[in-house]
Amino acid sequence: MSEPIPAPNEQIELLERRIDRLRGELRRAATTGDKSQARTLRAELRRVEQAWDAALADLEHNAAVVLRSPSAPPILSIREQVHHALTLLAVPAAPKLIIAVHDAFFPGELVAARLTSLRRDEERSFKVAPYNRPYYLCPALTADLLSPARGLLAISTWPLATRVVGPLSARVDFLVAAIKVAQRVAQLPDDAHDARRLLWRFASGIPGAVGLSGGADPDTVAKQAQAELDVHLEADTADRAAAASRAQERLDGSEALFGARLQRLRKTAN
Repeated sequence: MSEPIPAPNEQIELLERRIDRLRGELRRAATTGDKSQARTLRAELRRVEQAWDAALADLEHNAAVVLRSPSAPPILSIREQVHHALTLLAVPAAPKLIIAVHDAFFPGELVAARLTSLRRDEERSFKVAPYNRPYYLCPALTADLLSPARGLLAISTWPLATRVVGPLSARVDFLVAAIKVAQRVAQLPDDAHDARRLLWRFASGIPGAVGLSGGADPDTVAKQAQAELDVHLEADTADRAAAASRAQERLDGSEALFGARLQRLRKTAN
């Protein structure tokens, strides 16, 4: 009897374990100076990574197929769901905020656990087939080290200065996101409760944005957020522009999207 074919998710997990195993074996072969074994392992690693990329593409295609009635909206892949939320915010964001924005404004469910490996999967896909996709979900980059900013996702098609975060960027991006959310909420009916709860969460962190009644009016939130944003924006823009300029000089294509590694930074600093 033939063995059952693994489900797509199981197939990807098997390939990922194989990739991790091959990388460990390749590292040991390189350490011991076994060049012949290293060449063999490197070729095998490339084949398995290509199989992983193909399996992921199949999974995304299947996830985007309409599985319900023709009148129902299509089921989007996790990449598309995250892309929609980030596009609305227009700034790098943490998974918790991405999920909150998706739940407030978009149909379907975005599961937190599925975001855990998303950034790693995107980087792996890019390395297998660079620029093969219209966009990649990538980390924001720290302005000082140009390394991946922990817990912040961005879109590769954004300008580099938007994807870099400096000392003031957390507050600036919070205010920009508040304005974007307020503008979207203003277009919705009063019974859009999830969206209005999200707006109130932003308003509670902005002086003067919560009304006397304890509510959050979209126009007031946007106005108060813009007033504070005007104070910080010039300095933050300058910091980000300087960091983006350094990144363009020092980082290659992959690193400009997914961040420089410490070893690379030491070499470019010498």
